[in-house]
Amino acid sequence: MTIGLLWGFTPNAMADSETSIQPYVSGFKERITEFHLANGMKFIVLENHEAPVVSFATYANVGAVDEPVGKTGVAHFLEHLAFKGTKTIGTKDYTAEKRLLKRLDQIFAQIKQAKAAGNQGKLEELTQEFNQVESQANSLVKQNDYGEIVETAGGVGLNATTSADYTNYFYSFPANKLELWMSLESERFLEPVFREFYKEKQVILEERRLRTDNSPIGKTIEVFLDTAFSVHPYKRPTIGYNEDILNLTRDDIQDFFDTYYTPNNLTIAIAGDVNPRQVKKLARVYFGRFPKKPKPPTVIASEPPQTETKEVTINLPTQPWYLEGYHIPALTDPDYVVYEVIGDILSNGRTSRLYQLLVEKQQIALTAQGFSGFPGDKYPNMMLFYALTAPGKSVEEVGGALREQIELLKTEPVTEAELNRVKTQIKANLLDSMDSNSGMAKILAEYEAKTGSWRNIFRDLEALAAVDSQDIQRVARSTFIPENRTIAKLLSVNSKQ
Repeated sequence: MTIGLLWGFTPNAMADSETSIQPYVSGFKERITEFHLANGMKFIVLENHEAPVVSFATYANVGAVDEPVGKTGVAHFLEHLAFKGTKTIGTKDYTAEKRLLKRLDQIFAQIKQAKAAGNQGKLEELTQEFNQVESQANSLVKQNDYGEIVETAGGVGLNATTSADYTNYFYSFPANKLELWMSLESERFLEPVFREFYKEKQVILEERRLRTDNSPIGKTIEVFLDTAFSVHPYKRPTIGYNEDILNLTRDDIQDFFDTYYTPNNLTIAIAGDVNPRQVKKLARVYFGRFPKKPKPPTVIASEPPQTETKEVTINLPTQPWYLEGYHIPALTDPDYVVYEVIGDILSNGRTSRLYQLLVEKQQIALTAQGFSGFPGDKYPNMMLFYALTAPGKSVEEVGGALREQIELLKTEPVTEAELNRVKTQIKANLLDSMDSNSGMAKILAEYEAKTGSWRNIFRDLEALAAVDSQDIQRVARSTFIPENRTIAKLLSVNSKQ
């Protein structure tokens, strides 16, 4: 499938055009059906009858930013457990399994008490019992039952992602399996069973070790965010802190699920060979079973303006890295697209300024990048620049050269040719991400939840077309200032820089 066939125009024509995209919006709108269920759940259906396949995206408008203090990692943990099944999927005998799972939770609580009391004898006794009960519970699990049902029916791409802002579940089916998807997806969010909880906890702790604890740059990014944000939960890692993950209970997962996986906090996008009337009929049958619930709480912490440069240095056995970030507004801000343009001017591809100067010409960095929306874009966030120093070079050299390029944005207008090239790249990248049923389902759901309407995809494209060199200078001058800057230097343990 191509965007051209779906929308009636070609990506290249769209990317090169500086005219209004409203005619395309009108054609696209004709293929979309939207509806809400009585419980508040939102559906977006995009018809594309080119091939007998359908892609689905269930977008939960909840991420790491929504986690309670002391329970970081719960959003990501829940995503893992959402594949474990229900009372009928993933179990050989749920009645027996339920009893064992409850006993495991009781023993875990007793183990925590024994540890706190320093009662080693009791701890060993409880640990032995825990292992025995867990083994019994695991023997009742039908491993990957949910995934095998999907695969046997011709499903592909079964996966999910958790970010600071959201959690997204997605896969594709042959068109004649629409009702099967309705059944499976509604069941796993209506009556999930968080089985293999303690086993999955070890998987997640190992994931954290690989991604952060044993990764110099991963550890640096975690410290950088904690330094850059003083109160907003963007300061916390999506995967969670070790101690929080260790202490999470199944009750914590259940409480988080009950609070945030409410019908009015879920957006489902369906793209492909479907009949919207049939989708609506089946949605009422399967998802209409979800009880109506209060709207979940939203993040109320507001990051205060930064008033001075923040800097942190980390020494680890690695090649030195340099990170520099600036606070910027959220995705819904009119200037957000300007930051995207700035990011691409400086670091999109081998023709970008940072690559040409730091990597090719001066050869002081092995890589140099910059982008907005870090670690998310639903709330005011960061524009991050980072570079891996070349052997024998210092982070001071890299930082100075990077800063020089940022400063040029304030004083030298970007040429029309460079600006048009970058705009074309951004448009093409967006259209490429939408050039499949799966890509369309994901981006429709994301824009609907984050911005209030999928139509804002086109709002952003129109805003992109309107960006000029004066916008670049105006935003650069107000943003890239010392009091808004956070720096992290990752130095080799033997470095004296």
